[in-house]
Amino acid sequence: MTRIRMKTVRELNEKDLKERLEQMRSELAKFRVDASKGTLRKDSGKVRPLRRDIARILTRLNEKRQ
Repeated sequence: MTRIRMKTVRELNEKDLKERLEQMRSELAKFRVDASKGTLRKDSGKVRPLRRDIARILTRLNEKRQ
């Protein structure tokens, strides 16, 4: 999955944001399982950007609620 910019996040509606969030969280869970098994070698640099993208989406969802 590619990085997501805040500009793109702001263009998405709430339903799309929630779907994207669910996909990203499942991908992060898969990375965490691989890391615990010790098989994450080539994808280890994708965890941090993925966590930040999740934070961007959560920030936007919280902005919409207020």
